[in-house]
Amino acid sequence: KMADTAKKSSKTKLKLRKSLTPGTIVIILAGKYAGRRAVFLKQLDSGLLLVTGPFEINGIPLRRVNQRYVIATSTKVDTEIEISSDINDAFFSFEKAEKKDDELEEDEEAKSELSDERKKAQGSVDAAIASAVKKVDLLPEYLKARFTLGPGQYPHLMKF
Repeated sequence: KMADTAKKSSKTKLKLRKSLTPGTIVIILAGKYAGRRAVFLKQLDSGLLLVTGPFEINGIPLRRVNQRYVIATSTKVDTEIEISSDINDAFFSFEKAEKKDDELEEDEEAKSELSDERKKAQGSVDAAIASAVKKVDLLPEYLKARFTLGPGQYPHLMKF
């Protein structure tokens, strides 16, 4: 019986926190961009959040982040953009190819390049978000700043 309930729950979309609405500035808590601020765009079918820096402002590309690893702030950006339906979980998947010893060097070079599809998607989303961000005074600087805690500062006692 336990396996049946686990299978059912994995198919349903995770419930989105009330504090997360499109345009909310979030603080990423884990991974390469830990401590950085990003703009929440939408929830994907897998339940992960789609966020972006925007890349031209603070260097965070379009990424999927689990909502457990973000803190929603009270700051919001007015985002009236339509995000393409092409940007979904399949958009972020990689094709795995079998590697041979001879092709290791070639694979490393190919790995560093982004596909044209990703660059186009990043550019179109960034243009709309960046223009909205630049309209608000000091918001680009706020997005560039890292979030850190000093001694005696406790996140559960803070209002974001």
